[in-house]
Amino acid sequence: MSLSRRQMLLAVSAFGLTFVPAACARRPEASTTPAGSITLDEVFVGEVRGRGVFEVDLTGSQRRFSARLHGRLDGDRLIVAEDFVYDDGQEGRLTWVFERAGPGRWTGRREDTVGVAEVVEQGDTIRMDYTADFETPDGVTRLAFSDVIYRAPDGKVINEAIVRRWGLPVGRVRFEMTRE
Repeated sequence: MSLSRRQMLLAVSAFGLTFVPAACARRPEASTTPAGSITLDEVFVGEVRGRGVFEVDLTGSQRRFSARLHGRLDGDRLIVAEDFVYDDGQEGRLTWVFERAGPGRWTGRREDTVGVAEVVEQGDTIRMDYTADFETPDGVTRLAFSDVIYRAPDGKVINEAIVRRWGLPVGRVRFEMTRE
């Protein structure tokens, strides 16, 4: 079943009014067999490509996408341009600008973020929390993301996120990255 961005956001909105105890995970868990330490700049500097899926918890609907990322480090600033294409043909580009905020800490902004993303590098995982506004034909939908980024034993970098609306989990994202 193909899920348009509008359908996905409508399902997310509808689910935001429903409470399902089984879906109340606070954040995704990193792999139980991580493959070593990881840093934000190590993951995103250079050329990276990947495939991912967004899944709506209420309906099980999925929307798949691919992305190419190009990151560059300029002093304590990391800039990551994300060019993505959904399987239905929709394309987009978003650019993160991260600033080093101390050892193992970054802050970041993207065109659609509300406030600042908080990023913490914790040995074998990177945790990132942020809120973003998504434009729909019916207006703006605000979603909160809790991401965990880690290296899988096969060398891929995995980004898993729990997506919330009004504080309730409504969806999940999994994005697998490899170096070009």
